[in-house]
Amino acid sequence: MLNSEQLAIEAARAADDKKATDVRIMDMADSLGITDYFVIASGTNDRQVKRIRDAVEEKLRGEGVKPVRREGERFGRWILLDYIDFVVHVFLEEDREFYNLERLWGNVPVIEWRR
Repeated sequence: MLNSEQLAIEAARAADDKKATDVRIMDMADSLGITDYFVIASGTNDRQVKRIRDAVEEKLRGEGVKPVRREGERFGRWILLDYIDFVVHVFLEEDREFYNLERLWGNVPVIEWRR
């Protein structure tokens, strides 16, 4: 079984495989207290956002993990997949710019995940 950092990396890779842009993993363990990592990715349209979500869920299901909660699936502008130890945020590009989680949590370490 993979640990939460390894699962977050797998989620980032699945998003990247679907051509998500600006995929980041932020280490939230010391800052937030309710989850260890944020995986953040962007899509250029609502269909791509949903394809990214599907790819992440499929990849992690293969690792034996399912999200305990999903939000935002109806409109595909900001989809949140909560895996408890890590949370995957898939944004439409303009929504990501608006909410700007990276600025809000700019003091946390970013995990290198690229192969």
